[in-house]
Amino acid sequence: MTNATATDYAELFAADRQLLWGVCYRMTGSASDADDLVQDTFVRAIERPPARRDDPWRPWLVKVAMNLARDALRRRRRRGYTGPWLPSPIETGDESAVPAFERPLDGDNPTEGRYELLESVSYAFLVALEALTPQQRAVLLLRDVFDYDVAETASLLDLSPANVKTSLHRARRAMAAYDTNRTRPTPALVDKTREVLEKLFAAVAAQDEGTCRTLLAERVVALSDGGDEFLAAKVPLIGIDRVVKFELGLLRKGHALVTAAELRSINGLPALVVEIAARQPRTAPRAVIRCDLDADGKVIAWHSILASSKLTAIR
Repeated sequence: MTNATATDYAELFAADRQLLWGVCYRMTGSASDADDLVQDTFVRAIERPPARRDDPWRPWLVKVAMNLARDALRRRRRRGYTGPWLPSPIETGDESAVPAFERPLDGDNPTEGRYELLESVSYAFLVALEALTPQQRAVLLLRDVFDYDVAETASLLDLSPANVKTSLHRARRAMAAYDTNRTRPTPALVDKTREVLEKLFAAVAAQDEGTCRTLLAERVVALSDGGDEFLAAKVPLIGIDRVVKFELGLLRKGHALVTAAELRSINGLPALVVEIAARQPRTAPRAVIRCDLDADGKVIAWHSILASSKLTAIR
């Protein structure tokens, strides 16, 4: 793109914005970080464009975005976090389709990587990615989600092919537990999740402890992400007794009053977007409540995302 004009840049940005956002979101697990990283990538393109402007820009943009995202992930982990860290929820629309915010890297067909595009924005997948180093995460996403080959991945990440292969091997080993219990967001899983979530929410609202217990797996884990902004459990709650006591106790003690609840498709599965009337200081005004099911259809993971910085993509 020789002597690029403002119009040329605008067309370039429009064509690749959704793709780059998807790359950055998977790398960081943060919608707000993805917004900033895409903007930073385009600023870099304007201020310091590639030397060979007639070459395709997409690989260069992906390289810049991926490297900026790796740095952002490193900074986030160095800063630490108060309480459990959960990914930012995003709306994905029709569960049977590729998310509306995204397009494949090349051509008109979805990628043929180890993980499908929609699965790779699922909460279970994003939480599993947290066990990887930034380099392992970048390699796994490029190789197993976006279907780049070894040489392309090495070029994008400034690694040797041997380092790419080693990082991928270690990343896949760290993802073994996820792969063993892997559940793709199929229509059947979507329907079952919606059914269980509706029953669970109704049981909590009615203080129906018995029904809650029938819906939860023995080793259910509940995580609440308040970002040190709102009241939330500071540690994971493990097991039916602890989860039921905590979740029912919030309403029983009058900490909050749910004023509205809407089921939406969030990260590929149904979740509740809840509006809350605060009755105690530091009560979150809204939340996303979601769950993952085990093979028996019981809730094995219960997530409450409260921090306002995590809800920027939820309108």
